[in-house]
Amino acid sequence: MATMKDVARLAGVSTSTVSHVINKDRFVSEAITAKVEAAIKELNYAPSALARSLKLNQTHTIGMLITASTNPFYSELVRGVERSCFERGYSLVLCNTEGDEQRMNRNLETLMQKRVDGLLLLCTETHQPSREIMQRYPTVPTVMMDWAPFDGDSDLIQDNSLLGGDLATQYLIDKGHTRIACITGPLDKTPARLRLEGYRAAMKRAGLNIPDGYEVTGDFEFNGGFDAMRQLLSHPLRPQAVFTGNDAMAVGVYQALYQAELQVPQDIAVIGYDDIELASFMTPPLTTIHQPKDELGELAIDVLIHRITQPTLQQQRLQLTLKWHTEFGHLNRGDMLTSEQHRCSNEKKKF
Repeated sequence: MATMKDVARLAGVSTSTVSHVINKDRFVSEAITAKVEAAIKELNYAPSALARSLKLNQTHTIGMLITASTNPFYSELVRGVERSCFERGYSLVLCNTEGDEQRMNRNLETLMQKRVDGLLLLCTETHQPSREIMQRYPTVPTVMMDWAPFDGDSDLIQDNSLLGGDLATQYLIDKGHTRIACITGPLDKTPARLRLEGYRAAMKRAGLNIPDGYEVTGDFEFNGGFDAMRQLLSHPLRPQAVFTGNDAMAVGVYQALYQAELQVPQDIAVIGYDDIELASFMTPPLTTIHQPKDELGELAIDVLIHRITQPTLQQQRLQLTLKWHTEFGHLNRGDMLTSEQHRCSNEKKKF
């Protein structure tokens, strides 16, 4: 593989002149530039990104750790992150944790050794990243998304899951439902816990009782929603409506209802959370709380790049706040919930 010295030798110039021609950071005469470019072409020389990054102490790469999951929410969010990286001149290096602590820390170490400029963590494991590894690379800024509380020096971006759970449940209440069940995600995960708290708050405010067995813990995956809905269907007091903690579980809920020959919303109303693309292609389309995945990815990258350029900034806690901007559908066939999709607008709030 040709080096800059080889180019300089063939062109009959110094290596610094070759560097100036490549980087266009200093005037070089047209004649010399032509010689250097001819040598580069003849030798098939390609500048070393590694050498340049070592010189500038910057690689223009962002590392991202993500839970491997069948949940489309993650792939849609990663797409927004990658798009934002590209638009800002950064490359994204993505690693899946597969839900395994050892794999998570090994990937974390690898990303750090690759000299990423910043790290984005979108994982829902109960395990936190190794403090020992993080302390070995104290200058690498980190932004955490959708994770349990972390006591490291990281910026944090989360949706307002408490409000979202409240809004979803209140919608069902406003449609006249009184027997409302909740399928949660794993309760060791902050978003799942907060959405459940939002559900309980709305039920309490409406003076509605939550029968034993109406709160079922799922896993944020298709199968978890399917199994949880089958459990609810065996309840002696079948619910009129179900709030599922995310759309992936709602897909499983739909399948369980289909197999039981029950219809949405005529027999049981269902509302999800995340507004994945699949939601609008379900039969009927799923009513869901909208999460602005593109905006979330853009915000995460902007915060991370801001931290890269200004490392002494105070730690930030940012929350996406849900609020209405359109009506949630309409009544159809008595008090049953339609499948018309709800949208929320979002604003960023520090906390």
